[in-house]
Amino acid sequence: MTEEYPISAKVYTTADLGKFSMLDMLAYFEEHGAMRVSDLHIKVGAPPAYRIDGNLIKLKGLSVTHEVAKRLIFPFLNEDNRYKLEANHSVDCSYRFGSLQFRINIFKENDGLAAAIRALSLDIPKAEEVGFPNNVWEDIITLKHGLVLLTGITGAGKSTTIASLINRINEQRACRIITVEDPIEYLFPQKYSMISQREVGKDVKSFLHGLRAMLREDPDIIVVGEMRDPETIAMTLMAAETGHLVFSTLHTRDAINSVTRILDYFPAGRQAEVRNQLSLGLAYIICQKLVPKKDATGRLAVMEILNNNYACANLIRTGKTEQIYTQLQTKTRNRPDEKMITMEKHMSILVKQNRVELLEAKKWVNKLKVFIDAMQQD
Repeated sequence: MTEEYPISAKVYTTADLGKFSMLDMLAYFEEHGAMRVSDLHIKVGAPPAYRIDGNLIKLKGLSVTHEVAKRLIFPFLNEDNRYKLEANHSVDCSYRFGSLQFRINIFKENDGLAAAIRALSLDIPKAEEVGFPNNVWEDIITLKHGLVLLTGITGAGKSTTIASLINRINEQRACRIITVEDPIEYLFPQKYSMISQREVGKDVKSFLHGLRAMLREDPDIIVVGEMRDPETIAMTLMAAETGHLVFSTLHTRDAINSVTRILDYFPAGRQAEVRNQLSLGLAYIICQKLVPKKDATGRLAVMEILNNNYACANLIRTGKTEQIYTQLQTKTRNRPDEKMITMEKHMSILVKQNRVELLEAKKWVNKLKVFIDAMQQD
């Protein structure tokens, strides 16, 4: 942040609340909480807009001009990040304000400068409070090796769920934990574990470079912020297969699609090899969505959980991924080799508990007919 663009400057004119600074806009997150107000979007030609309970709500005021956009956004950028923005047309950065950490992506688009600002609470939620439909998290935090993959759309709470699991491990086990993130979102305190957090572009060149270095740094647990390319995926699978517990994320809508998405990163000639690696190294896939609560006080996590037991591993290895959904539907007992659930089943439970509106649930499920069938079951 520079004196040239002070973050406290009142630069945006609202319809009835006077002028706002970027600090005023960030204060709104803290006032209402990051679970309710998750994002702020700024772009030229439209008023700033918050994402509240999953819905985009524009401020009542003037459309942002090129100059206003610059004066709102540039306070987040140091000299290095301004250079990256000019060179790459986008840049990631972070900013801390009060009790919140903000993950910020600034980019150029057709109308000019734009920013997507995501709020993250500095208080890492307890695993019990995240919204797991069963106690599978207790099994996950005791794992010694394997890949735990969190999937879902942008803003589905994947990073929060991983943070809750890592923090619980940190409270109970003396492990060497190393993360590579873009950017760092949650800051972990040093408790029983020893934790090093590395940020892409600041501490390490890329996810791949960070992961390669990690394997020479004696980690017990590795966190890879996102699997973005075939090389990073291959290295992540190798780390999981060779005795590390690895957490990572992927942008997919359900557990089965997560498997096929990983395979699609690779040419046909390598897919059999990757299927075999995935069948051996995968521990869990947790696909989640955040849906509005019925009482309009925030959002709830809805999860689909795949536990890579012997049957699932065999289906992955033999390329019969379409049969995995049956495992999710039937292997639901409270046993270490089961504890699976479909997104539709978890959603039906929340509706029956009067926590999610039925019509809202129908918008979010992947398989509407399966959800309707689940609603008719006792």
